[in-house]
Amino acid sequence: MPIFEVNNHNMYYEIHGAESAPKAICMGGWGTFCHGRVSDGPRYLFENYQVLTYDYRGIGESTDELGQVPTMKLFASDVIGLLDKLGWSDVHVVGMVGMGACVGQQVSYLRPDLARTLVMTGCWAWADPIMVDQLNMMVDVHAKMGWAEFQKLAASYSFDGEFYNANRERLLGVNGGWPDLNGRLEAQRRLVEACTTYDARDELTTVKTPAIVVNAGRDPITTPRHTGLIAELMPNCTSVDWPEATHVFAGREMRRKFDGLLKDFLESH
Repeated sequence: MPIFEVNNHNMYYEIHGAESAPKAICMGGWGTFCHGRVSDGPRYLFENYQVLTYDYRGIGESTDELGQVPTMKLFASDVIGLLDKLGWSDVHVVGMVGMGACVGQQVSYLRPDLARTLVMTGCWAWADPIMVDQLNMMVDVHAKMGWAEFQKLAASYSFDGEFYNANRERLLGVNGGWPDLNGRLEAQRRLVEACTTYDARDELTTVKTPAIVVNAGRDPITTPRHTGLIAELMPNCTSVDWPEATHVFAGREMRRKFDGLLKDFLESH
């Protein structure tokens, strides 16, 4: 298995695509694009770039050192250590549906030499009280009612209603969404702690990485209020408004739309 010791933990990673292709890293929310789940990521990215994916500490095949306080900087330092060990720099950073984009913000802030561009969806610069309550509620549901009930809650928040109704059997169950958290309650607690304590409002004003953020009009958690603030703070960040978009870009039309955004933005840099 491809594992490096990084930041006092064993970090599992995968590399997809031709070595000669431009390099990118793709990060999700409380999960991973590893272990056969490349198809959950953007098709354009995985077909045209050499893409690094990895397991967050505490999930998949990555271990965790529980003595370390879980912060977004800790998770970003994991990525920085992995990129340094691989000898990668000037990488396109794609963070989707949650904390992956916040990790990308911190990589761009701490090591701007590593981030050629930054693409963000479903993210925030500061976890305000309503977001803190929502994310903590998901942990509470997992703890008190079990992973399956948490999965229902998360899926119903994250997907378009018509898509959810048509694909409910596929979204739920052991082969559905958020499988990395099944049996990993403590890992979820630590991921959520990093999310709910995140406040990069001062730091992002200094990040010069060319960036783009999507304002998803129908996302009830990472609302346009959250994503819009990022574009206000980051001097080289463009925002795009997708009123019809939910937290997860699901379905053929939305996935094609995101592929088009990636193609236009990454090829322009």
